[in-house]
Amino acid sequence: MATNRLHTSFSFRIHLDALAVALPALVLATVYAIFTPVCAEQAASEAAAPTPLAAMNLAGIAHAAIRVADLDKSRDFYAKLGYQEAFNMNQGGKTTQSFVKINDLQFLELYPRRQPSDAIGFMHVCFESADVQALHDAYVARGLTPIAVRKAAAGNLLFTLAGPEKQNIEYTQYMPGTRHTNDKGLHLGANRVSEQIVAVGVEMQDPAAAVSFYKDKLAFGTGAALTPGQTWLGLPGLPSKEIEVVQHAPGTVLQILFGVSDLRQAAAKLKALKIPVEKSKSMLSIHDPDGNQLIFVKVKAA
Repeated sequence: MATNRLHTSFSFRIHLDALAVALPALVLATVYAIFTPVCAEQAASEAAAPTPLAAMNLAGIAHAAIRVADLDKSRDFYAKLGYQEAFNMNQGGKTTQSFVKINDLQFLELYPRRQPSDAIGFMHVCFESADVQALHDAYVARGLTPIAVRKAAAGNLLFTLAGPEKQNIEYTQYMPGTRHTNDKGLHLGANRVSEQIVAVGVEMQDPAAAVSFYKDKLAFGTGAALTPGQTWLGLPGLPSKEIEVVQHAPGTVLQILFGVSDLRQAAAKLKALKIPVEKSKSMLSIHDPDGNQLIFVKVKAA
């Protein structure tokens, strides 16, 4: 077989050489003029296959994960604000993860501290994608190294990515028949102070480098500041949902921003619950049992 392939190749070259001798120079120039631009155009097209930005769009903030010192105390606090536990995960008869529902698409994930050395507070933020595999592949095309898409314990598709300063960034796609989607319309407290998470603060030692990463690698845009003096980034495809890049410093606490249509009404609810409130013209602020800051800001009604 190797001999036949060599013979065919050699024969083909002879025919080309013969053609070159037989054809006038003008005809040959015409042949090259026809084929050369086509090949160059094809090569340029193949070389310039950019990552489709639409594949990097996000559907929203799916959850913020927090490690808490006392799970029962934290669940009681959030229940007081109208947020019910939709479901939980257990291991050895102990709850390892509590899913507190904000709305059908947004949750707080509360993790109990297992060891005294476990840090209390922010663990990660999770973004929702309509097509998590396409998002994963778009990140790979940009030189990132996300883990492979897998099915999470609750049944949804999931992958994670090491973000700036090795902080874990999580992505999920809600799937039919999972713990989340089966809970649709359920555990929606009638007295929720807010019905949506609009932003999550992310602590960074080097905020400038983090901003570059989120913009250049993850296609985030510049966001509208919901609180003064910090850097805000809008989610790709959904700029009304944001993350806040916060300078990490001693005493820095997790910030989760909730949207309300009426700040006065929210203040009245918090006052009735006897929860201490810090007020300003544009926001209300309270703290959970671990010191995490919950900020209520005015947004347009959905």
